[in-house]
Amino acid sequence: MGEQFTIQISSKLINQLADGGEKLKKKTKKPKQKLPGGHQQSQNRVSEKLFSNDSETLKGTAAAGWPPQSLLFRPAAPAPQSAVTELDAIRSVVQESERVLERLKKQEEHMVQEVTERAKELHEKEFKLPYQKPIPCLAEKDACLECYKENVNNALKCADLVRSFADCARRARQPVN
Repeated sequence: MGEQFTIQISSKLINQLADGGEKLKKKTKKPKQKLPGGHQQSQNRVSEKLFSNDSETLKGTAAAGWPPQSLLFRPAAPAPQSAVTELDAIRSVVQESERVLERLKKQEEHMVQEVTERAKELHEKEFKLPYQKPIPCLAEKDACLECYKENVNNALKCADLVRSFADCARRARQPVN
């Protein structure tokens, strides 16, 4: 277990961990330069601290201007109150949106029923034959026509039926005038 590994701890990282990571910004990685030895090293090699398996022995030096820092192990802090209130606000907005969605679904169902009923009413009105008045004196007319068919050569035999048909027609016109 004589392997060495490097850990870079900056005050900015400690502040971010202490603040709960509220202002995290994604940083772009800097390209690593290849050195002639075939090993890749980052440009921030000066500011890295080298630690062996024994965490007490410090083998590297801190960057110029940075005071040496001790290792801090902090337990994961619970979510800050602002995050909890923000989550509560988001949940309340989601619940309100769900209520609005339910109301809109009910309203849509009601409108679909109403449109269906109106379509049925229009269909019935448009394709329904209007009420037709019975033709007055239909029996007298049929009797006259039958008489003429039977008495083709002697039409005078149908004179009584023709008179009764004319009287019926006169009576049917009187209320109109």
